[in-house]
Amino acid sequence: MATTPLMPKATAVWLVDNTSLSFDQIADFCKLHPLEVKAIADGEAAQGIKGLDPVMTGQLTREEIEKAQGNTGYRLKLQEPKTRVPESKKKGPRYTPVSRRQDRPNAILWLVRNHPELKDSQIMRMVGTTKPTILAIRERTHWNSNNLTPMDPVTLGLCSQIELDMEVEKASKNLPPRPEGEHYEETLLPVDETTSEDAMAAAFARPAPSQPKDEEIDADAVFAKLNSLKGKPRDEDDDDY
Repeated sequence: MATTPLMPKATAVWLVDNTSLSFDQIADFCKLHPLEVKAIADGEAAQGIKGLDPVMTGQLTREEIEKAQGNTGYRLKLQEPKTRVPESKKKGPRYTPVSRRQDRPNAILWLVRNHPELKDSQIMRMVGTTKPTILAIRERTHWNSNNLTPMDPVTLGLCSQIELDMEVEKASKNLPPRPEGEHYEETLLPVDETTSEDAMAAAFARPAPSQPKDEEIDADAVFAKLNSLKGKPRDEDDDDY
């Protein structure tokens, strides 16, 4: 059972302002020094702290306060909480469903390749694996190394995108600063070059059919040729058709 009330100073402020309890009674209940309670009453301490009603929070009852007000030698007793909060257990590795455990090596390989800045402890938190497994995959001594395929742990459902982003951001803060004047090799062209009018026209333009430069078509000669063919008498051989 707890022996100290929630927010002792705020509780003491409320008891000073709303009850006739003695400084010794309030100090004993809130685990404060009587002089500190006197300073609260004089406005010299706890300035700006809003009083917390211990009755509303279930730490005291009205009957308990009235009993103490009638007897200055009585000491207030903290009420036992109605609900019990289970003690937090030591956080262990993330639990991974049996159906997903076979995907963990693939996820570890993906993390090792795409985010080498991640520490083993971070990978263990996200994927729920062990340090020897991570080391074996890094050194390619894992029993199934030849069959592993890098796969995003978010896609596999082993962790969320938010968790992955947070761990990567945390790891990036520990990276050494880039030396002055050093630049990474650019593998993509700048946006202004790839989206310019000339670049877009060159990408979507269709080449025109090639024609000999010296050859020119004489339209008059073509029509004269056609007219001469229309007026030409049929040969005798044409009757066979």
